[in-house]
Amino acid sequence: RLEALGEVQECVDMIHYYVDQYAQNRGYAQKMGALSPGEQTLSILKPYGVFVVIEPFNFPLALAVGALAAALVTGNTAVFKLASATPWSAQNLLECFREGGIPEGVVQMVQGGGAEVGQALVRHPRAAGIVFNGSYDTGMALLREFAVGGPWARPCLVEMGGKNPGIVGASADVGKAVTATWKSAFGLSGQKCSALSRVLVQAAIADDFLGRLEAAVAGLAVGDPVHRETFMGPVIDARAVERYVQALAQARTRGGRILLGGADIRRERPELAHGHFVAPVIAQLPHDHPLTGQELFLPFLQVTTVDTIAEALAMANDVPYGLTAGIFSRDEDEIAYFLEHIEAGCTYVNRPTGITT
Repeated sequence: RLEALGEVQECVDMIHYYVDQYAQNRGYAQKMGALSPGEQTLSILKPYGVFVVIEPFNFPLALAVGALAAALVTGNTAVFKLASATPWSAQNLLECFREGGIPEGVVQMVQGGGAEVGQALVRHPRAAGIVFNGSYDTGMALLREFAVGGPWARPCLVEMGGKNPGIVGASADVGKAVTATWKSAFGLSGQKCSALSRVLVQAAIADDFLGRLEAAVAGLAVGDPVHRETFMGPVIDARAVERYVQALAQARTRGGRILLGGADIRRERPELAHGHFVAPVIAQLPHDHPLTGQELFLPFLQVTTVDTIAEALAMANDVPYGLTAGIFSRDEDEIAYFLEHIEAGCTYVNRPTGITT
């Protein structure tokens, strides 16, 4: 519920941001330097044409509006597709554009499940650019096929997944770090590309940190997300539940163990039997465990103990993902080391509302 309320405001912020950028840059028509008095040199950005926008289920309004607003304000048209799990969000968004005065045909929407719909858009000869938010495998394939696979290079903007690390140093404010950890790991049932997937905690405070974290997560309210008191709603579909069950089984191998969660919450609470509800999980896994390199998109947090911040940074960077990362520390040298060496696009320091989100 809280995420949904914030998402609508983010749509408004996105539109204002891109409109302001366009105005500040005078429509991207910029006068450049001249080598002689009679010379005039201009840099002008012109529309590409039709942008294909493919966005996922988890933030179906904000992610779509962010891409569409940027394309439209710079004079492009757009065809967009949301995940098949969120068709009503797509329909309502299209109606908002129409009611707001966007001319007929400037924004068009397609619906449908399976890969064939997306492939038809990507391979259409009129597609001049693409914006995609989704999995690592699909994003890399799009870069190869769309960006450089044709007779000329085309803009291909892909935001892929994350296996986002949070580092908790021995000098950290443990209470704030615990709160930031469970908020990042289990908000929106872990279904964010920026969600905390791995927490790397220094051994000196590991027992204290884990004890407080387990107590906090055990108290999280799981249920109908319409209710104000609910923190964690269901996962998106039956395939996500199956992925959850498989991850639990895998976590119990190769030296891993489940510290909290894993029970079938739908059996324990009959009122949740109708939906795709799962319990938040904390698993203690070694760094070389197979799950370390897999984006699960689930309320599943991996905990690994480290001796030093340098060791934590090496582990944090040892995956193909690099979306977000965070640290809790009161040591300025450790913070500087983290900011210098972390390989992530969005980095946070001592952020109590979410260590990676």
